[in-house]
Amino acid sequence: MQDSTGTDRDVNDQGLTMDAAAAASIMAEASDRARRRLQPNLRAFYAVRGAIWILGYGLIWLAVRGQHPFHGPNAGGYAAVVLISAAAVGLTAGQVQAETGLRGRSVLRRWAYMLSVLAGFCAIFALEGALVHAGASPSVVGIFEASAPILVLGLLCLVRFSAERNWVAAGLGLWMVLVAAVGGYAGPATVWAVGAVAVGLAFLLAAAVEARVRRA
Repeated sequence: MQDSTGTDRDVNDQGLTMDAAAAASIMAEASDRARRRLQPNLRAFYAVRGAIWILGYGLIWLAVRGQHPFHGPNAGGYAAVVLISAAAVGLTAGQVQAETGLRGRSVLRRWAYMLSVLAGFCAIFALEGALVHAGASPSVVGIFEASAPILVLGLLCLVRFSAERNWVAAGLGLWMVLVAAVGGYAGPATVWAVGAVAVGLAFLLAAAVEARVRRA
């Protein structure tokens, strides 16, 4: 009788253990599904940024490629650079908001990121003014105008990787830093074409990679 009772108790304990394990597995699966559903659509984010970058840098290249001697983009071209940067910052800020939420530390994190971006671009314009004040040629200033925004955004991508271990962002960041470092050797006009193709297509490739990861 005791053996029968002990056996029944063991069976019940095993059943409870299996039920608890199954419940934990179901909860983990539901949590993972919810997390994926709430993640921002990075594929669209990268695709839109890539299209904006190709369009903006491509238009500036078309405007400056026939200049002899080179004098840089006109006021409209310079405004386009500012708009490209603002669009990139706006997309990134929206992405950070989607990822971090609307309260507590998430607000501080989002503001810290946005202020970092703003500080980076303000530094670009300040350095450009310093170059002009020091008598730098239009060619030097033109290369700086094309390369500096790429460098800043590349560094921001690397910062994102250090905070979240986002390998797509890491690859983009390294590539953009490389493009910013060597693109200027193409010349003050062609550097815009290099930026349009190298950075714009990199964003589109990142969108394709994110789509593949999202389906996995």
